[in-house]
Amino acid sequence: MRRLLDPRLLTSLIVGAILAVLMLPPLVMLVQGSVLSASGTSLWTLSHFRDLFTAHRGVETMANSIVFAGGSTLLSLLIGGVMAWLVERTNAPLRWLAWVATVISLGTPYVLHVVAWLFLLGPVGPFNDFYRMLGGGGNLVQVQSMGGMILIEGFLWSPLVFLLLGSTFRAANADMEEAARTSGATVLQTVWRISIRLAMPAILALALFVFIRAIGAFEVPALVGIPSRIYVLTTAVYDSMTRMPPNLGYASAFAVVMVVLVSVLLHFYSRLSANAEKYQSVTGKGYRPRPFDLGAWRWIAGGLILLNFLVVLVLPLLALLWLSLQPYSRGFSLAGLKSLTADNYRAVIDAPNYLELAVNSMIIAAGAASVIMLLAAFAGWIAARRGPGGRTLDQLAMLSLVFPGIVLGVAVMEVYLRVPLPIYGTLWIIGIAYVIRFMPFGMRYVYAGVLQLHIELEEAAGVSGAGYLTVLRRIVAPLLTPAMVAGWLFIFLIANKELAIAVLLASPGSQVAAVAVFDLWVNGQGGELAAFGLLWTVLMTGVAFLFFFQSRRGGTDIYGN
Repeated sequence: MRRLLDPRLLTSLIVGAILAVLMLPPLVMLVQGSVLSASGTSLWTLSHFRDLFTAHRGVETMANSIVFAGGSTLLSLLIGGVMAWLVERTNAPLRWLAWVATVISLGTPYVLHVVAWLFLLGPVGPFNDFYRMLGGGGNLVQVQSMGGMILIEGFLWSPLVFLLLGSTFRAANADMEEAARTSGATVLQTVWRISIRLAMPAILALALFVFIRAIGAFEVPALVGIPSRIYVLTTAVYDSMTRMPPNLGYASAFAVVMVVLVSVLLHFYSRLSANAEKYQSVTGKGYRPRPFDLGAWRWIAGGLILLNFLVVLVLPLLALLWLSLQPYSRGFSLAGLKSLTADNYRAVIDAPNYLELAVNSMIIAAGAASVIMLLAAFAGWIAARRGPGGRTLDQLAMLSLVFPGIVLGVAVMEVYLRVPLPIYGTLWIIGIAYVIRFMPFGMRYVYAGVLQLHIELEEAAGVSGAGYLTVLRRIVAPLLTPAMVAGWLFIFLIANKELAIAVLLASPGSQVAAVAVFDLWVNGQGGELAAFGLLWTVLMTGVAFLFFFQSRRGGTDIYGN
């Protein structure tokens, strides 16, 4: 009985119970839905899996997913990796442009990027227009294709690759690179034989991470793939859930396959991450990384950084600005300058539903971020300090990593359609889904923050007579504040960008910004979409800059490491 009254054990039990109630029912309901008969009876069946693996579309969908995720992973690694090395390891000019592009991209919803690139690479876009001006026939770029999907998804992920791989190159020891140059190696030989090989574990782990996220991507497959009838796993699940009548069993079978695939990939990702210390090159005291002198090549490197800035940020924003100032969707032209209008902005500002969308989105994101960081503060501290049940808490908090967004949407829908809690179709169900979805990020921020605090601080307070809660309140909480604030801001940002979950759980009375942008695109309201999207991006970019500076001040990267 005395052990049960131990404050740490009691806290662990309470937090563990909350996490179990959040995390386990969606997984159980998802598996159950995939093996129940379509008649709605309690008969068990594997017919949904049989249909999935025997139907031509099921096999094709899985193959499309692998090709799409693999291609976009390679492209994003190429773009983001080159930018990370140039910015962190060289003396190239204009390096600050890469940071500006990345931070603003953090504040821009993915669906807006996709819309911008659909316009830029579409039949009336500037690239195909310019090609026809040169005498070419037809379209140079077929954006409504697997190649177009890979290209856009690769652009979307390149800023994240830049951020995550940048920390690896930033900490690399320059002595080996300088020794290679002194021995007569060229720049390319040094990069290939030294820089890349030292960073290889991080590159492979990041490749798996991006591949996992691309497998679960929804925006590009939905906006580019569905009109072209190119289905991947996420859009197959969405199609099964939105057709009339919905095929819940088939969607659940697709979802279970995705969960298994992601779980296997996460296993390999954790193995790669665990072995990264074998390639450590940073030595002890006196170590300071020095930039790699490119000589005359630095101006070419600066040109590449400028090109990345234009492609990742400037062109999409210019496309959205053009669309927002036109009465209807049209390509870039001098004639279009005569019809510039602010009507779309007036429509967005005057219509009360857009303000309601913005408020809904921020309330849900702020609420989810607050709940996540509160739970993560206790769970992360207990797990990092090897407290009672710490390993179990860590595993429960990280469980939702196996759920791609669209799969979690299906699972949460199944749970709250069956329990006697009338929250389906309200903002509450979206908020709960966000808490489940983004809990791992909050856990990583707190866990990493606790590891930076020496346990002697807590032990000294305990010796002085401070109780468990007093130590948490007076010692741990103030020192964890930078990591907690950075984690809160990051979750707030990504929750406001989330489409895959909300598109299944939102109702006409509980819309959020990302779903509204998606619906505007489906309804052909490109002008209002661009106007609302740009205003929303300005707001979220302000939060993104706060997050960036807070993360740099707290010494953590984008995922709290």
